[in-house]
Amino acid sequence: QLQASGGGSVQAGGSLRLSCGVSGDTFRSYTVGWFRQAPGKEREFVATVSLGSKRAYYDDSVKGRFTISRDNAKNTVNLQMNSLKPEDTAVYYCGAGRPILSSIRNPSAYGNWGQGTQVTVSS
Repeated sequence: QLQASGGGSVQAGGSLRLSCGVSGDTFRSYTVGWFRQAPGKEREFVATVSLGSKRAYYDDSVKGRFTISRDNAKNTVNLQMNSLKPEDTAVYYCGAGRPILSSIRNPSAYGNWGQGTQVTVSS
């Protein structure tokens, strides 16, 4: 139901755009967010956007550098990543769920996941 794409290798300061393709029913009914997991670490919240794109939430580590958006025409949730840093290196996953506001940053609140896409930022 979710297909992540757009990862790659860039130098620090560069940009990448990730895209999460979402099946129609899921796109219309679920909150979709981006998470990442570095080797040896737990999956962590990056950004999420509410249904109707009324509100976006970001982890402090990416605020001002990353922008999440929903494309209603293409049923995709995109993550524009600018000013990338080596510490952004991870596998990025998109997840769909119906989190309440207090759990919107919790991976366990998202029940459906894409396969992940690797982002590597070199210094």
